[in-house]
Amino acid sequence: QVQLVESGGGLVQAGGSLRLSCAASGSISSIRAMGWYRQAPEKQRELVARISTGGTTNYADSVKGRFTISRDSAKNMVYLQMNSLKPEDTAVYYCNLELGLVGYWGQGTQVTVSS
Repeated sequence: QVQLVESGGGLVQAGGSLRLSCAASGSISSIRAMGWYRQAPEKQRELVARISTGGTTNYADSVKGRFTISRDSAKNMVYLQMNSLKPEDTAVYYCNLELGLVGYWGQGTQVTVSS
């Protein structure tokens, strides 16, 4: 069984910063990648950032230059540093873990950016 626990969400003013953390635990082996997705009301869940075991990162165009994904492999943790936040970044942010071809999700953490 795999568990993902996110933390770090909250309310912030536009231009502010937040740091999300995700801790993975359980039967974890063959991690392919970890990442962050988000889902705003009435919108589809979308990729925000992803980091592979080799360290390759991918970002949504909308967050490039503002968000940074990082990981601590020894602790099975992934982080998302979010700077220069905008109201359109408001969403529930979900941690994702890829074990081989299977994906696991956290429960989500709310990020709200006020204008």
